[in-house]
Amino acid sequence: MWMRGGTSKGGYFLGGDLPADAAERDRLLLQVMGSPDPRQIDGMGGADPLTSKVAVVRKSERPGVDVDYLFLQVFVDRAIVTDGQNCGNILSGVGPFAIERGLVSARDGSTDVRIFMENTSQIATATVQTPGGKVSYRGEARIDGVPGSHAPVPTVFEDTAGSTCGALLPTGNVVDRIDGVDATLIDNGMPCVILRASDFGLSGQEAPEELEANAELKARVEAIRLKAGPMMNLGGVREKSVPKMTLVSAARQGGAISTRTFIPHRCHKAIGVLGAVSVATACLLPEGPAAEIAHKGEGSSRSMSIEHPTGEFTVLVDLGADGSVRKAGVVRTARKLFDGYVF
Repeated sequence: MWMRGGTSKGGYFLGGDLPADAAERDRLLLQVMGSPDPRQIDGMGGADPLTSKVAVVRKSERPGVDVDYLFLQVFVDRAIVTDGQNCGNILSGVGPFAIERGLVSARDGSTDVRIFMENTSQIATATVQTPGGKVSYRGEARIDGVPGSHAPVPTVFEDTAGSTCGALLPTGNVVDRIDGVDATLIDNGMPCVILRASDFGLSGQEAPEELEANAELKARVEAIRLKAGPMMNLGGVREKSVPKMTLVSAARQGGAISTRTFIPHRCHKAIGVLGAVSVATACLLPEGPAAEIAHKGEGSSRSMSIEHPTGEFTVLVDLGADGSVRKAGVVRTARKLFDGYVF
């Protein structure tokens, strides 16, 4: 089934429909997407990392969990398929897909789907609109980066801190200095390196195309990323899609902060779900590139608007007594695009 999930798009497969051997599975998925090729002309990919994604879903045997979800990023111009990160946008389509495929029984009105995210061994609960016991994709929810309105898919994440790197701040520091630049190395669902846009001579409001065309900038950011990877317990990251590199600046549209994110070599037209959660968390730290310029809000429950090139992404956070992020939730939308066979 091909679906749009949040601001991403890709193929959703039942686990039993793909080869059990990972190498054979990856060879098949490269053919499905048409990689490696910048246009992905001989496959289903959309010539962009955001449209070259895969969800592998199976009924879960874990207590209290409905389905297991493995996210795979299929590189566009390289023969690489990686499970080194999660994807919260593609996650938003997992609940509807699971119901459509009969892995979860729908209730009248709405149906909660408990999802185990295999990439990070964490659990998310997605609420799918199911009037009359059938998935509905129609609704009034709007998200920046996607035209029109659709049914909302509220999703709450549990225990995301350190899900990939082992700790919220894998180095133990709020700020590390790499190549003369202050950075916050953080993982609250997505490993991210948070950097001031101004440290690179940028306003932080540049268009993604302008940033991608800046060869000197990309080289500097990549050099920092390669050094940050081992510091974040990720090992060598030259062939990995994490950590994401996020340049932050003061919000311009009334939000908490403004972002430009390399994922890692293309500049995101928006921002990933779990990337936004990690950025929102960085805003609430006592110091660091994000914390110094963010509008943090007040209270134990806060709405953090993370601005990005095509709008904003709102992260809802609940804070513990010590000020740490206890729970994070987002609202995404998803839509089934087609259902059939791919060759």
